[in-house]
Amino acid sequence: MPKPLRVLIVEDSENDADLLLRELRRGGYEPTHERVDTAEAMNASLNRQVWDIAFGDYSMPHFNGVAALKLLRGKGFDIPFIFVSGTIGEDTAVEAMRNGANDYIMKGSLKRLLPAIERELREAETRRAHTEAEKMIQHMAYYDTLTGLPNRNMIYDRLLNAIRINVDADKSFALLLMDLDHFKDVNDTLGHHRGDRLLQQVGSRLQTALRPSDLVARLGGDEFAVMLPLSGSGDAELVAQKVMKALEPAFLIEGLPVAVEASIGIAIYPDHGANPDSLMQRADVAMYAAKQSGRGSIIYNAEHDRHSPRRLALMGELRQAIGQNQLLLHYQPKIDLKTRRVIGVEALARWKHPEHGFIPPDEFIPPAEQTGLIKPLTLWIFNKAQRQCLVWRREGKPLTMSVNLSARNLLDPHLPDQLAKLMQTSSGVSEGLELEITESAIMADPARALESITRLRTLGIRFSIDDFGIGYSSLAYLKKLPVDSVKIDKSFVINMAGNQNDSVIVRSTVELAHNMGLKVVAEGVENRDIWDRLSALGCDEAQGYYMARPMPAEDLTRWVGESPWGLH
Repeated sequence: MPKPLRVLIVEDSENDADLLLRELRRGGYEPTHERVDTAEAMNASLNRQVWDIAFGDYSMPHFNGVAALKLLRGKGFDIPFIFVSGTIGEDTAVEAMRNGANDYIMKGSLKRLLPAIERELREAETRRAHTEAEKMIQHMAYYDTLTGLPNRNMIYDRLLNAIRINVDADKSFALLLMDLDHFKDVNDTLGHHRGDRLLQQVGSRLQTALRPSDLVARLGGDEFAVMLPLSGSGDAELVAQKVMKALEPAFLIEGLPVAVEASIGIAIYPDHGANPDSLMQRADVAMYAAKQSGRGSIIYNAEHDRHSPRRLALMGELRQAIGQNQLLLHYQPKIDLKTRRVIGVEALARWKHPEHGFIPPDEFIPPAEQTGLIKPLTLWIFNKAQRQCLVWRREGKPLTMSVNLSARNLLDPHLPDQLAKLMQTSSGVSEGLELEITESAIMADPARALESITRLRTLGIRFSIDDFGIGYSSLAYLKKLPVDSVKIDKSFVINMAGNQNDSVIVRSTVELAHNMGLKVVAEGVENRDIWDRLSALGCDEAQGYYMARPMPAEDLTRWVGESPWGLH
């Protein structure tokens, strides 16, 4: 079968061109060709068509092969160029090859033509492959493969260049670091491939929202960076607000709407750093402060520095804390809305650090989930909680005990056997034990989640869906799961008095859950108005500061005996 070949012939003799084409066909090629004999014609041909190989007569009256070769190489084309000439001498041919020709063939003897073509086409393909590989390596070094945005290396170089340019000038620029809040839940719920799609859309939306002069980069994971020149002191904050606004509309990922919020830290050159490393570090510190405060964006302040090394240290100390009894449990009561009596508690981990005192849960639970320490942490919590549950039951206080379970725990095939062993060791019973699992934990791998829940149910453990309403499943899906109750997320409960949409969500959840035979627990009950509204809707149980804050076991024992919500 003839091999297609795109051939450019620089030749003023039509007969000589035909002889060349005939030889190509004899060698098994099917040439698409064009013959040119002026610089203008060759230039137009190179602009119009991509050629595989070029042949040129060394000497023509108006446009010789040397000029053609210079034109070809001057335009940056790396295609084989072979002289086919009747007048070129050996010394001249060698000189021509030094100037970029690949070979020379005498018109009177074309027997070397086909072998030369095959060799040059093969070598040209090798050069192209090497060039593409080099381009790919270069691109990968400075661009993120998932989003196509510049990466950490690129933004570091740009920061360095901007500092060099502005070191003696009275100009400043800002570095914004941003990460997506609860992105792990998206990955756990929808899967990593959909999480990647979300990151791609976030990157695209950031580029659209910002100016061409603002460099948008992805640093890795769900972390993005923006570098922008400043014309005024408030520019960076305005850009941060613009970014937050751009992220407000839900992203549509394979038909599923996904809401995204972000935390942004801002560092200004030269106020907050005189080199890329210090700017990056201080923007990161500000971003962490923004996440902790829930303010969306924060400009770096030296006061924030004390939190950064502490955060790193806490991650390293968490495993040690689990083994050295630095952790303890507080218990928050669950109240029956009809009887107005406590019927159960939720176990919540607290960390009493020997140097820093009490560590807020949001400072060590997320790191535990990220590092895998959530597994031993959960086993410690479950063991401690079920032993306390047994103590209260022996004292005549038949309270249910709820323990939170993360996606890592739920999908761990060893969990059922580990929990069974803990209960056996303590001579405890499963009656009254409940595990709270989030929608995201279930949807991370529904089949494995169902298997794990089913195995745990055989131990007598009940299940509740925590934070219901903010995930991606539905009450219809819960028909497939052997769960006993749903807990409405506090974000809906807290605002239901002043937000009609939240009120409708709470009412609908209560009605649908009851129709499916499920109990409904509302968390975030902070005042009498919310209590009365939930009671009117027929909600079964409530948790919140209006009734009681989380407290140690001994305090809860006393509270049960003295509080109007108690068992008496």
